[in-house]
Amino acid sequence: MSVTNRHGENLRFGLVGAGRIARTYAQALSRTPNARLSAVCDVFAPAAEQFARENGCLQFSSHAELAESGKVDAVVVAAPPASHGPICIDLLLRGIPVLCEKPVAFSVDTARKIRKASREQRTLFTMASKFRYAEDVVRARKMVHSGILGDVVLFENTFMSFVDMTERWNSDRRVSGGGVFIDNGTHSVDIMRYFIGPLAVIQAVEGPRLQDLAVEETAYVSTRAAQGAIGRMDLSWSINKECDDYIAVYGSEGVLRVGWKSSFYRRRGGSDWVQFGTGYDKVRTFCDQISNFSAAIQGLEPLVIDADDAIASVEAIQAGYESLARNSWTPIRNEEVAVAGSFGPAAA
Repeated sequence: MSVTNRHGENLRFGLVGAGRIARTYAQALSRTPNARLSAVCDVFAPAAEQFARENGCLQFSSHAELAESGKVDAVVVAAPPASHGPICIDLLLRGIPVLCEKPVAFSVDTARKIRKASREQRTLFTMASKFRYAEDVVRARKMVHSGILGDVVLFENTFMSFVDMTERWNSDRRVSGGGVFIDNGTHSVDIMRYFIGPLAVIQAVEGPRLQDLAVEETAYVSTRAAQGAIGRMDLSWSINKECDDYIAVYGSEGVLRVGWKSSFYRRRGGSDWVQFGTGYDKVRTFCDQISNFSAAIQGLEPLVIDADDAIASVEAIQAGYESLARNSWTPIRNEEVAVAGSFGPAAA
């Protein structure tokens, strides 16, 4: 597949933000055919200077300066979430396609403003959700939708491992929007929708704060999809849950597990697990994400994740935080499905 800009060159990517995640993007861009890292900007000049020096790219002091340079064809927004809305909207209004790290916004209103700018300028916008590009996840979803497991009853997702968050911006609500739920939970919500469809109702419960953070460190989240399947997310920065898989799907005819090192399924009544995947490759997911975005810019294929998907994630996260505050099941007021109110025994 040939993906080039109007000059026939590889698509030139700019990075807004020079932190941890930006380094993974730089690594992925170096491995993605027909895309290359052209420039970086960061409000902390020394970080941008070091990043530019290490990656052989241009350095700018702001996203506006980067956009006005004419040196980029697309931008990855990898700055802290509090700045996502203004930066994405400004870049889109300038006609620059944007791939924005999750979460795209703290509020549904801001997410919709981003989509509005994208549509008005007819400029592509996508949310980064790396697990949708993981080969085993894509295979698993195809298998589930083929009916191999029968009717899906339960979807489970686990992202639980100890990470010291005491000095990271992710635990500063003003910057991140919350704690582990908005951080890891945005991935969880997106892949859950990917497998079982629009989510209708949610309940979130917080666990003990072992790191004494000002935000939730551990959360147990239950959901129910509009089509009836139930879902569960186990999220934590403070404890390790010793398990080999991060996705499990239970159906009337079998079970499927997507793991970090291998993936398997087993039909009901069968004695053997059948392997269908070889595990998770983080950099490859970033490469495939960039490849899809680049091809979509050139009109060669549709986006895997569009602005509507981004809004649906923000809607679910926002409802989840309402649930945490109210300690009750909460309807997800979304564009995908009309919800009359909470339902199910737990909501009575």
